[in-house]
Amino acid sequence: MTKRTVHAAVYDTLADWEAGAALANIADTSWHREPGVFEVRTVGLTAEPVTTMGRFRVTPDLALADLDPADSAMLILPGADLWSGDALNPFAETAKRFVAAGVPVAAICGATMGLARVGLLDDRAHTSNDPETLAETGYSGASHYLAEPAVTDRDVITANAMSPFEFAREIFARLDLYDPPVLDAWFQLFAHKDPTAYAALAAQ
Repeated sequence: MTKRTVHAAVYDTLADWEAGAALANIADTSWHREPGVFEVRTVGLTAEPVTTMGRFRVTPDLALADLDPADSAMLILPGADLWSGDALNPFAETAKRFVAAGVPVAAICGATMGLARVGLLDDRAHTSNDPETLAETGYSGASHYLAEPAVTDRDVITANAMSPFEFAREIFARLDLYDPPVLDAWFQLFAHKDPTAYAALAAQ
């Protein structure tokens, strides 16, 4: 069995909660359609440790310069205060290379601004925290903005900061991580706190 790697970007001021549900459930093989297929590896601007918004210290598994789309199943970009400037532009440029290579990218909160800056949202349906903030990037995709928690268009997933479970759902669907009934039950349990959905998961 060939292992498929999901790469999670890590950087200073990363918003811990935004990609947590997605990454934890990719790493935990419970309910996976094919257990053991996926692994998670972290990637930083360099291999030096970073400090998240929640004060977790994370040492990246690899540096961005060593990341090749051919070795990845998806690149996940969480939000961070640093997305308001240009410090994380190398990640946005890498996302553009991923999409050009047919490898999906998922961005939430401020990371959507990075995608906008490099043109990935100019011709795709997308969302973010609000359209006004995206407009500040000077991108030309405002007509494709949707006021939704999370949106997938081709190989690009976007979400707002308040929707980590919707973000995770789109990621799981794109990776084909769960059978559809399991994905629905997972979302009902964690996003809508529906206790009846646990029985469906426990039966798997």
